[in-house]
Amino acid sequence: MDVRKRIYEIVEQGRSGDKVSILYDILMLVAITASIVPLTFVDEKPVFRTIELVTVSFFILDYVLRWITADYRQGKKGWSFVLYPFTGWAIIDLLSILPGLSLLAPGFKIFRVTRLLKILRLFKFIRYSNKIQVLGRVIHKEREVLLSVLVISIFYVFLTALIMFNAEPHINPATGTATFDSFFDALYWATVTLTTVGYGDLTPVTDLGRFVSMLSSLIGVAIIALPSGVITASYLEELRTEKQAKAEQENQKESDSKSNLLN
Repeated sequence: MDVRKRIYEIVEQGRSGDKVSILYDILMLVAITASIVPLTFVDEKPVFRTIELVTVSFFILDYVLRWITADYRQGKKGWSFVLYPFTGWAIIDLLSILPGLSLLAPGFKIFRVTRLLKILRLFKFIRYSNKIQVLGRVIHKEREVLLSVLVISIFYVFLTALIMFNAEPHINPATGTATFDSFFDALYWATVTLTTVGYGDLTPVTDLGRFVSMLSSLIGVAIIALPSGVITASYLEELRTEKQAKAEQENQKESDSKSNLLN
């Protein structure tokens, strides 16, 4: 049996019936989760150093295994090994490894730029989560509709921010404090109002400003509801298609098994 091909089957997303591949996916998910835990604490604890060392070692091993089996994934023979480091997933894998290299070798301290790079490890969950991949396919399928809603949202945010910035006094006459001191403040206010959040840290004081605020909140409900309905409908359709494909695959396996028995 081809050892590299078997390694490829193991490191790819776990397939039904392949216990080793499924176990590998579980170990990687545990490693990803463990590597994120230190980011939820302000203080550095000694145990975090051990966690980082173990998880980064797992990530490096995973990166190497995927690299040496890149030809099975990309199907470009020798060029696959050259092109693989420049693929999207390989870049994410590499960036998630770099913050921990200072633990393996002091000379790599230059790569430990910020804790933010570790957050990229969350994207590795996508590789092992079928449901997130389904959502990704839905977003790609409905990208034109979602892009249209995004353009409408940006236009409305800019419009209401412009109106508010010119309608409201930059100094609140009642308190003497700044309200919309800059256009960025107005953009911030328009965005949180459009999404119906409204933190209340910036509020209009004139009648026109309050009217625009109410209008923005009402329109925001409609704009936010549009992509939600589109994504929900398309997501359910994608799940039905996936379920049907699995059922057809199982029926095909049963048919093949019966044919083998008869022969």
